[in-house]
Amino acid sequence: MKQKFNIITSTCVPLPLENVDTDQIIPARFLKATDKKGFGDNLFRDWRYNDDGSPKSDFVLNDPTYSGCILVAGKNFGSGSSREHAAWAIAGYGFRVVVSSFFADIHKNNELNNFVLPVVVSESFLAELFDSIAENPKMQVKVDLPQQTITNLATGRSERFEINGYKKHCLVNGLDDIDFLLQNKEKIEEWERQNK
Repeated sequence: MKQKFNIITSTCVPLPLENVDTDQIIPARFLKATDKKGFGDNLFRDWRYNDDGSPKSDFVLNDPTYSGCILVAGKNFGSGSSREHAAWAIAGYGFRVVVSSFFADIHKNNELNNFVLPVVVSESFLAELFDSIAENPKMQVKVDLPQQTITNLATGRSERFEINGYKKHCLVNGLDDIDFLLQNKEKIEEWERQNK
């Protein structure tokens, strides 16, 4: 069983950059691995570290001012190649939710498959979130998956977000695709018996 989703309330890490592609999320040189372990260490590797491996103090993940399991990103997050490793890196770092006004479709699905919830909000709501975080890095956002709402607790403003019904069921119940099939094994076998 994976970690179930319900309501997540957390501080946020802001990344107010548009068109962040999967190569920036996880550089191509890390794609040889087939195991998900350790990918979080290399999330945004080239923005996070100097060539000698020392952290870049001006990058948000190296700034102790910001923390939390919600990444707030600019428009068009996860564009570029379809590599699932980008979602592995986001999940491996510890993010449970990514908020943006637009996600590349394949990356959005990769996040869902790795128990990261991509929340699409309006551009005005996203701008307000960035403003609230800049004003108070300790402000929190509440993401309610059952109700499909996201609330900026600094302003009280909420928006509803969309999610595929099947993926919502899987996240709420901590199931991946294989878990779901195994849970429905008897129903599948019964259907096969009746439809021979």
